[in-house]
Amino acid sequence: MAQRVYNGRAAEDGGLVGRRGWFVGHFTGPQAGLAYTRDVEIKWGVHPAGESKTSTAANRSATTLSILVSGAFRVVFPEDGLEVNLVDPGDYVVWAPGVAHTWQALKETTILTVRWPSLPDDQYATGTEPRGDRKEES
Repeated sequence: MAQRVYNGRAAEDGGLVGRRGWFVGHFTGPQAGLAYTRDVEIKWGVHPAGESKTSTAANRSATTLSILVSGAFRVVFPEDGLEVNLVDPGDYVVWAPGVAHTWQALKETTILTVRWPSLPDDQYATGTEPRGDRKEES
């Protein structure tokens, strides 16, 4: 019989080696039961004040949603000249595939990020792949 219920703790499961906070998605492996999927990936990100992603990155195929749980978080979209500050619990931002971004935790922050679909090697550092030459992944 197929597994119908799976439970865990986001901070612990995402803290496993190599996961960087991601606890649902293709990278969890079949041992994660229902958390193993290519449909979606989910991250429980806990970031100290001042932590940032300084290099820009984008996804070839995935749409991304980040929702503030606590703290304050800035997501920067340099190619669009846009900064989005998430300051109240529940504030969120959604961006399309191919949109370059960086981020910074303005305070100690917990943020929930959902990305769909969950594909291996979908994210790339911008500037490393021409915009018109994206590979489609199955």
